[in-house]
Amino acid sequence: MNHAVVEAMATVGETADSLAAQIGVDPKTAAKWANPGRIPQTRHRSQVAAILGREVEHLWPDVLKRREPVWFRRWVDVEREAVALRAFQLAWVPGLLQTEAYARATLAWEALSPTEVDELVAARLARQAVLTKERGPLFVAVVDQAVLERPITTDRAVMAAQLDHLVHCAELPSVELHVVPGEATAYPGLNGPFTIADLPDGTRVAHVDSQAQAQIIEQASELGTLERRWERIRSEALPRGRSAEFLREAAASWT
Repeated sequence: MNHAVVEAMATVGETADSLAAQIGVDPKTAAKWANPGRIPQTRHRSQVAAILGREVEHLWPDVLKRREPVWFRRWVDVEREAVALRAFQLAWVPGLLQTEAYARATLAWEALSPTEVDELVAARLARQAVLTKERGPLFVAVVDQAVLERPITTDRAVMAAQLDHLVHCAELPSVELHVVPGEATAYPGLNGPFTIADLPDGTRVAHVDSQAQAQIIEQASELGTLERRWERIRSEALPRGRSAEFLREAAASWT
């Protein structure tokens, strides 16, 4: 248990139900905030701390140890709380499914110091724990065939290991992986990658990548557009079983 949270709740007479009512979340979500490593989403954190009369850092000291960029932290919090994640990637293996070597290769041309690269890679790998935790989210990922064929580095061993890892990930009960084959004609995925998160309270939030800072989408009309695009993209993808065969064939091509 997170004893700091439990003690603060007891001191001010708050329960998971009362916190949930004031913050506007599901009581089950509020109850998780007293568990080790479970930190409220950024938008809720300061509200909870104010109600409990404590500093955020006192209740959740791990906030100070976070390695992901500040602008990306809210999405990481969303991933931790989500009951389902649906992601489309046009050019990269999704971050939740990357190996360390592949993750490093994606950062190779950025203007980053070795320390910054280490921290970003560590943060990306740490996010992957959501796929194996108890009652973690269902992760449905769709990738374009080009993701499996374009060398991310001149070292073929990096791609071989990454594709082997994808084959393994596709066998996890929490992961569904689909491939849009190269013979597909123009489809909405060509407009770029995005992820839709379904939260315990029934709301949805999306993350949209771009050449600049990524965006978190909450507006209903924009979410509706992404939902429609997701359905169109998913309809172009191979079924799960055929995608698994495709992945194994792709992995063999890199060895």
